[in-house]
Amino acid sequence: MKLNPDFITQDVEDTQFLVPMGAEMFQGIVRSNETAAFIVNCLKADTTEEKIVDALCAEYDVPRETAAADVREILGTLRRINALEE
Repeated sequence: MKLNPDFITQDVEDTQFLVPMGAEMFQGIVRSNETAAFIVNCLKADTTEEKIVDALCAEYDVPRETAAADVREILGTLRRINALEE
């Protein structure tokens, strides 16, 4: 899976924004917290949910179960707005 190319990211100071460019299903801007931004950045290349969880655990001192739950939640949101290619 990877980020839908109809969506771009823009970093402004410490905040990342996910912006649809021509996306028909979602019209708005998503403001990401640090964890969501990390996950979105992982999705800029083709990856798997498991690899994202591994990367999150390597980057932050977080229990695997917590990382997996965060990844599932963010991926679910991205799916709902058609920001993922699977």
